[in-house]
Order: sequence, then C-alpha cells, then structure tokens
Amino acid sequence: MITEAIDSPIEPDGKRQSTRTVRWIAVGLAVAVLAFVALLATRQPAATRVADSPLVGRAAPEISGRAVDGRAVRLSGMRGRYVVLNFFATWCVPCQREHPELREFSDDAEGKAEVLAVIFDDEPARVKQFFDERGGDWPVLDDPTGKVALDYGVRGPPESFLIAPDGVVVSRIVGEVTTEGLTSLVAQSEARFRE
Repeated sequence: MITEAIDSPIEPDGKRQSTRTVRWIAVGLAVAVLAFVALLATRQPAATRVADSPLVGRAAPEISGRAVDGRAVRLSGMRGRYVVLNFFATWCVPCQREHPELREFSDDAEGKAEVLAVIFDDEPARVKQFFDERGGDWPVLDDPTGKVALDYGVRGPPESFLIAPDGVVVSRIVGEVTTEGLTSLVAQSEARFRE
C-alpha cells in the first residue's frame, strides 16, 4: 500500500477567483488614492476658493473688543478701507503658512485695505507670542465664547471674509489665502463698484 501526501499547488477555482477579486479591488483603491493625491496637488490655490455665505452682499456683523496688544477695535471703525477678516489659530498649519501672505498683503495695501484677525479656539498669550515671532501688526481679537465665529458661520480656521469699504461682505474664502488672491478679490470688487 502506497500512501502519498500530495500538496497540490493548484488552488480550487473559487479561491483563485477570490484572490483575483481582491487584487482588482486593491488596484482600484490605489488608482482612486492616486487620483485624489493628483487632485490635491493640482487644485487651485485656496485664495481662489471663494465659498457661498448668506453674509455675502449684506452688512458685516459688528465686531468690537480689545486686541491682544491692548488696542480697542471696532470693525465699523475701519470703514473706508477693505478689510480682510481672518479667523485663525496658532495650532492651524494652513494658518501658519498663510501668515506671511497676510503680512505681505497688509504691507502692500497702502491704506486701501487692512487685516483684522479673530482667534479661533486658541489662547491669546500663544497668539501674542506667534505675532511677536512672525510679525504682523494688524489687530487680533480674542473670541473666547465663539460668538464672532458663530455670527460669521465659521466652521474652522483658516477662513476669511473680504469686507468692502462700505461694510458689506464681498466674499468668503475657505482655506489659506494668498497675497495675489486677496489682491485679485479686491480688484474684482472695485471693478463691480465702478460698473
């Protein structure tokens, strides 16, 4: 009597078919991930991602308080110039990346526009240190209760609003801003007013 243990290298058809299915699913997921990465790498800068807001075309909700440097600030006191109202936090990486862009925009505005920042879920002392280290001389208001963010419908930083010299919200920008993008939005708004 001859007994042999035969280990067949051939898998049953059902197992082979399920292995192929798993491979195709893996390939499909890899393609989807690569497409998503390509989309993120080639998307437009955040400054051009103007989002809808019920505030656009309406008077900006009033904001007033003491800036972290002690200045008294009122949004309505900035009438006559464009205001970039920027909600940010020091822990927010996109906020850190956009900070030099806001500094450049503020420096280049030549009295035609200015920046007003509102702290989003952060500590004023940390924010003051951030500005001391990285520059920026615009007023920064604390929003400890989140009321200002709620009034503007802000979900998270960075988020900015361009407010026209007459106090009307012109646009809402979700994500990082750039000097070029903000300058373009101001120019578009000025062109609309001239029409």
